[in-house]
Amino acid sequence: MTQSNVLQRRQALKFLGAPLMLPLGGAAWASLLTGCGGGSDAPVASMTSASFTSMAAPSLATPADMAKTLVSSTLTVKLSDDTTQAFALAYQPFFTTGDLVADGKGGTVLAGGYVDFAGKPIVDATVAGQERQFFSDSPDGTSLLKLDNASVAGVKGNTVFAVVQFEYTTWAQDGKTDMYGRLPSPIAVLTLDQDPATGKLSLVKYHNVDTTPAMGLWITCGASLSPWGTHLSSEEYEPDAFTIAANAQFQAYSKNLFGSETQANPYHYGHLPEVTVNPDGSGTIKKHYCLGRISHELIQVMPDNRTAIMGDDATNGGFFMFVADKEKDLSAGTLYVAKFGAGFSLDPAAAGAAITWIKLGSATSAEIKALADTLKATDIMDVSNTDPADATFTKIWLSGKVQWVRVKAGMDKAAAFLETHRYAALKGGTMAFTKMEGTTVNVKDKVAYSALQNMQSSMVRGHAAWNEAYGITIEKALNAGGVLAHTLSAGQKDTASAAIDSEWVPSLTKTLMVGEDLAVADALGNLANPDKIGAPDNLKFSEKLRTLFIGEDSGYHVNNFIWAYNVDTKVLSRLASMPSGAEATGLGVVDDLNGWTYITANFQHPGDWGTPLHNVVKATLDPLVRANYKDRFGAQVGYLTGVATGMKLSKIG
Repeated sequence: MTQSNVLQRRQALKFLGAPLMLPLGGAAWASLLTGCGGGSDAPVASMTSASFTSMAAPSLATPADMAKTLVSSTLTVKLSDDTTQAFALAYQPFFTTGDLVADGKGGTVLAGGYVDFAGKPIVDATVAGQERQFFSDSPDGTSLLKLDNASVAGVKGNTVFAVVQFEYTTWAQDGKTDMYGRLPSPIAVLTLDQDPATGKLSLVKYHNVDTTPAMGLWITCGASLSPWGTHLSSEEYEPDAFTIAANAQFQAYSKNLFGSETQANPYHYGHLPEVTVNPDGSGTIKKHYCLGRISHELIQVMPDNRTAIMGDDATNGGFFMFVADKEKDLSAGTLYVAKFGAGFSLDPAAAGAAITWIKLGSATSAEIKALADTLKATDIMDVSNTDPADATFTKIWLSGKVQWVRVKAGMDKAAAFLETHRYAALKGGTMAFTKMEGTTVNVKDKVAYSALQNMQSSMVRGHAAWNEAYGITIEKALNAGGVLAHTLSAGQKDTASAAIDSEWVPSLTKTLMVGEDLAVADALGNLANPDKIGAPDNLKFSEKLRTLFIGEDSGYHVNNFIWAYNVDTKVLSRLASMPSGAEATGLGVVDDLNGWTYITANFQHPGDWGTPLHNVVKATLDPLVRANYKDRFGAQVGYLTGVATGMKLSKIG
């Protein structure tokens, strides 16, 4: 290799090496060129745009590609002199769950391992003689960040951190004992060594966050990085306090966490945990009880550091907003639910539906925690599954079924924050969505995005879960789902005509894009068009790339994909394919971390075979997936990487 080619390759690694590192502007380019022999006075061709070239979906022509994380897409950078540079992308894991990784104290710890309230390992004893600590096959929300005063032994370059949460584990090792939601979700801080020359990230330390201050964590799904550098977690599918005595899943959770089937309090779960990373690579957690007790997929905080919009991953779910009293502090504020006007449509060309906001209440986390500690469900509301023929009750739709509810005297605040789904429906909120998942924001355009994994049941005319008065009606289910775009506005008022103290309030919703269901499965078994999005879940937006990244959780694609959608060119590109049967999770974008741009990506439950979706491929792929991922018990936490081509990154005049 010539010296010139070596320099070109080093330049490529500097700005696009291991974790998708992109040139961020003229100053960075000038620095690069100076270091490579270009004079500081030489004209520099700077980056003007970036685009992705889509990869083909894997097929049984190469079964190994379907049984792993496959990345064969390309990033193309356009320069100001109209030349371009192209870079192939790849995937690099930090670890596979179930690995023993460094604990930073000279020992090792089980990645994704479960512990009880006392910090003791929770043991899987379903196979006699093969007892082992449970570990997750479902890593999810991930945040990548840095601290100015970080100091962790063993780091040779820059110290950066990732916070990773583990949503659940699917099966015990006997392969037939269902463990979903029966174990307390772990959450970990990873200390990563960032190579200043290449940007490569290497795991140095894995620290389990003590979740006892949060009373343990329940089904932690998506996550986001707050503008102030904390990890905003989630607890979805809040346990129904009215039926908790018959909830075997929650009883098992309580038993595994506390050693007692009855000790866990359902009102402690379904909230918003926040993790703060410490300079030594440890972390602390607090749970915010004032953002509504809903099926939290994740929240997205706006640039004002106060306004947050929330995905509600439920049937008869709503669109919620929280406005904090103070910046960078989610411990007190006001909770709203959206009411949609006419005009909701799956057609991206339609005018859209206006949104107004119903104030549900204002509270501090401390006061709602106190209510959660002391109240039972029947202290807050009367609930009937049959019509009580009593005008003091209100008919609502909850989780696909009809109920009649009535708030007890003096219990509106408790109902608003602990029985949020029921109370929001009672107050007239649009509780019409099915599977509203990730949310993210495009700051420049003042547009927020929400993923609807599916558009079905409560959204479909005539379905038992549908209520015409909610204002969301489609004529036929769209299982492949879609992405909504919300215009963000200042000067909004709630339905009681009170001003909403935010300039980032969703005021109009349109459909950005939708998937396409197939009337008949294709030859591979896909039930939705594999060249369009299918059941979108994770969403993250990059301001510098002007790109919306989309991760799938699809029961309709044989392999789930990660997509990149350029909001200016309207081009959708397939970036990656997850192992067959796995969900794409942990999607995150950091535009500038010590001068590098990163995209994180995990996956869950590889080889979780569906019928009929995987009927064609299962026999071929199952042994491959088992060989790759610990007999299907392991899953990976990692990131997309860039490998330079031989092309020059810039041009000196």
